[in-house]
Amino acid sequence: EVQLQAFGGGLVQPGGSLRLSCAASGFSFDDYAIDWFRQAPGKEREGVLCISGDGTTYYADSVKGRFTISRDNRKNMVYLRMNSLKPEDTAVYHCAAALVCTVGVTATYNYWGQGTLVTVSS
Repeated sequence: EVQLQAFGGGLVQPGGSLRLSCAASGFSFDDYAIDWFRQAPGKEREGVLCISGDGTTYYADSVKGRFTISRDNRKNMVYLRMNSLKPEDTAVYHCAAALVCTVGVTATYNYWGQGTLVTVSS
């Protein structure tokens, strides 16, 4: 059974930082790109970062310079470090697996899991 579980969300003030983690199992982790996408109420789903199996990274313009993605292939884990958070970053963040990295509102995925809520508010 494929599982992708995101965790680490919470409430953070504008300008603050947060790190999300994603635990993956049930598929050949090394062969897949891992994405983070977010879904905010009333907005389109947006792929914000992606890391390929060899570590190449892709960022949406909305998070470039503020968010970073990394992966540990030994532990089947992916991490999302978010700095300089803004209220518009408020969303449910999901991790997903895909054969090819894509970002943006047209990004597609083979597998994804339940997300974790990030709320940026004072």
